[in-house]
Amino acid sequence: METLQVNMVNDIISNSLGNSMSYAEYRALVSELTENNSTTGPEKTEALANYSALNDRRMKRWDKTVKISEDTKTAIENSKTKTTWLVLTESWCGDAAHIMPVINKVAELNDNINYKIVLRDENEALMNQFLTNGGKSIPMLIMIDDETNEVVNTFGPRPSVATQLVNDYKAEHGKLTPEFKEDLQRWYNKDKGQSTIKDLAALIS
Repeated sequence: METLQVNMVNDIISNSLGNSMSYAEYRALVSELTENNSTTGPEKTEALANYSALNDRRMKRWDKTVKISEDTKTAIENSKTKTTWLVLTESWCGDAAHIMPVINKVAELNDNINYKIVLRDENEALMNQFLTNGGKSIPMLIMIDDETNEVVNTFGPRPSVATQLVNDYKAEHGKLTPEFKEDLQRWYNKDKGQSTIKDLAALIS
């Protein structure tokens, strides 16, 4: 049964990779949707279109400003395993806007990392294999060993420090409030992608 499950997951991943796009293609898609006041996903509301436009601006900023320390760069560059990093996301997702550009900066440092992106709501079978506490949380990064096709690790939907902040707040207040979500955006701005870089470097090493 376990082998059947692994084979099924491999088939689902393979199908999703066939529909995947590069980071540059994803950025072009989000920019085009923003120009047309639209969004990814089946639900096309004004609110989601506004989030996508905001996220397009966020990603433009992070594409230019994310910095990786020399020590971390060396550790990332030294990884010899050929992997595909397949990320599930949507243009309206606030966490994704802060994380996707950082993943790209890390992936650019090593030719052995193949960074691919698919949209969550177009890849439900894949998303259902990588739920977070039963939920379809994004972004979700699936790290696949290119030689064995084995899923070797996952990352998401937030860096570990932010995950702890979210879990602590939920434990105390029962749910995430709009005020907390604003605080979380400020945390991302202050962190400048460093927690995500640290988590990804640890997964590579």
